Amino acid sequence: MPLEKFEKHFGASPPALWRQFKDGLKTLGEQSQRIEEAPKAEPLRSRSLPNLGSSIPLYSVNDAGDFWQAATLHLLATGGCSLEFRLGGEEAFDGLPPFLEEMRPQGYMGRSFRERHPDLGLPPRTEDWSNDHVIIALARRGEDCVGNLILGQESLSRHLGQVLNEMIHGSAEVSRDSYPKRVHTFLAEGSGSSAAGEQPKFVIRGGGRHLLVKFADASSGSAGQRWRDLLACEALALEAVRAAGFDAAQAWWFDLGTYRFLEVERFDRVGVGGRRAMMSLRVIDNEYVGSGGNWTDVALRLLADQRLSPEDTRRVRWLDTFGQLIGNTDRHLGNVSFFSGIEERMFQLAPIYDMLPMVFAPDGAHLVERAFRPAPPNANNLDVWSDAARHARAYWDTLIASTDLSEDFRQRCVTCRDQLAELIARVPVS
Repeated sequence: MPLEKFEKHFGASPPALWRQFKDGLKTLGEQSQRIEEAPKAEPLRSRSLPNLGSSIPLYSVNDAGDFWQAATLHLLATGGCSLEFRLGGEEAFDGLPPFLEEMRPQGYMGRSFRERHPDLGLPPRTEDWSNDHVIIALARRGEDCVGNLILGQESLSRHLGQVLNEMIHGSAEVSRDSYPKRVHTFLAEGSGSSAAGEQPKFVIRGGGRHLLVKFADASSGSAGQRWRDLLACEALALEAVRAAGFDAAQAWWFDLGTYRFLEVERFDRVGVGGRRAMMSLRVIDNEYVGSGGNWTDVALRLLADQRLSPEDTRRVRWLDTFGQLIGNTDRHLGNVSFFSGIEERMFQLAPIYDMLPMVFAPDGAHLVERAFRPAPPNANNLDVWSDAARHARAYWDTLIASTDLSEDFRQRCVTCRDQLAELIARVPVS
């Protein structure tokens, strides 16, 4: 960005803006220090962690990139936590607050966290982490977690440093040609091969975009070829959802050599530094419902508790039905999310993602034959079943006609389409 345009846009020169940035961090440090040194009226607030103390600030970032301290996380001697809100009130938790569970490193990408941050001294496997390990990871290296919250001054400093660097030097476009190299680097950092049910991926930011990039390599055998097919299926499924009138994550896929890449735009990010609050249905269920059921069951419970609108409840029921009719056997509660702040009561359905026929997914390096059995309508989806079934059948037709899918895969789609068409013919039109 030319200097005169930079100064006009930000109202200060780069050196002046950098001084303001450092002064802001110093002020935050002084505030955090005062919080730690303040006498505690509650004797349970006595547990502390190295380099963090017993009270850790929690910051919120809005879609414009502005941030403020929304709450303070206090570590209790019982092993739990309490959250003291800036606007008043406090809530105690036996373990971690639900939003921290959502932000924790996990899955395929989480497995390389320790290798990338050995200075934190965390156990190699995230499955072995205690609640304190999660807090350390988030408070010291949690600058790019899901949603709009940032725990700890160190993570906030890292986030602001990244944003300021992009503001001063500009946000360079990330070349797709660099993706294969990124794959090799990412795998070398300790992620290893993809576990069953997990798709290898990495995160990039550039050109004002925040992308989750999934990849598959046809040279890795039949399982690699199957994942190539499924990556295209995911992009086409999100298009089908939008065609039906629902919000879905934006996705683009392309081939480069033996690799197929799928770029999925993160909808919890806005521009260079803006963010949106988001929680998965799994975390919402754990905190407010506790049913452990499917999308429809939890949505209906949230509707009854006035935490979800009737229209969003209908959308969830439609998406759950559509997913079942396209063979998406991976409709767990972590694969649908909602926008909401930490002090808001109502949840708003976020764009759908991870929608694809996982009935075809490999088990590790092996292909597995699973039966596709489209389900007839029931009492919870009778009003949406016919429309969802119509779009599901159209989706199968799209896959069958796609020349970007392998012939073997397309023939499997023919069988699934025929099964669904037979069921539709037997179901009375509502």
